[in-house]
Amino acid sequence: MFGIGMPELVLILLICLLVFGAAKLPEIARNLGKGIKEFKKEMKDGGKKEQ
Repeated sequence: MFGIGMPELVLILLICLLVFGAAKLPEIARNLGKGIKEFKKEMKDGGKKEQ
């Protein structure tokens, strides 16, 4: 997975924790998940436009 191991992922998580704070991380993760879900839904629809 892109050459990133467990120690690097832990380091990235700790940096995010310091930058955003513990209270904001669940909200950020939730919004990221919603964005990914919406992106997958749009890719599955094939870009069909609603009329």
